Amino acid sequence: MPWMLTRSDKEDIMRKKFMPVVVALLVAGSLAAPAQGQTAKDVLAKLIDAMGGRQAIAAVKDSTLSGTFEFVSMGMSGAMTVYAKEPNKVRVDIELMGMVITQAYDGQVAWFVNPQTGGTEEMSAAQASEMQRRGMGNDMLLNPEKVGVTYTLKDRETVENKEYIVLEQKYADGYTAKLYIDPATYLVMRQRGKGQNPMTQAEADTDTVISDYRPVNGIKMAFSSVTFQDGAEMMRITFAKVVCNTGLEDSFFVKK
Repeated sequence: MPWMLTRSDKEDIMRKKFMPVVVALLVAGSLAAPAQGQTAKDVLAKLIDAMGGRQAIAAVKDSTLSGTFEFVSMGMSGAMTVYAKEPNKVRVDIELMGMVITQAYDGQVAWFVNPQTGGTEEMSAAQASEMQRRGMGNDMLLNPEKVGVTYTLKDRETVENKEYIVLEQKYADGYTAKLYIDPATYLVMRQRGKGQNPMTQAEADTDTVISDYRPVNGIKMAFSSVTFQDGAEMMRITFAKVVCNTGLEDSFFVKK
């Protein structure tokens, strides 16, 4: 019958109508492939580049950050100084209500000054683990496998109408945190994990919003953060001054 399509007619229609659609889909797929195929290693490399590059980060051997803090939930505020030295030392001095409270990790021992007695004491196992994580230096980014940190790329998330690349950070002790990376700048803008509520001592969902990146010694460092616990604003930190490579001594971090 004349109105019936022959095999040749069908093949001609396939070529003229369907093949262009198939080709368009393949082209679109190939254009999208780099984003879909991005790995945690790729994202971490871009984060390192955004911060100033491997060479600039590795050149920072110690840092001193001076500023103020406010415990919003407690209505208290004071001054704080954070000292860090490669590869794994950290010390925090807090001036509050006429007292100086010190917390530190010297690479082996985590300790604090008891404000009631004025004596130094070793931290509990849980507190020590947190200080160890805080003390991890450049290797956490540059050589994570060396310090037992792994990164996993997760699905993108939208928070407050902003889409983020999400990189999960897992430590050797099992602790995990999520880094929320701005896809435009590749800088970390939020960090989510678990933390201890300073008032109840209970574990709480912790969300820290990071901002005000400025160049220091060739790398970008955040000068401001706001921390929320279980959805309520808990603490604000603002640094006024950051200096690097001042030659901090190892003994400065050691328990007296």
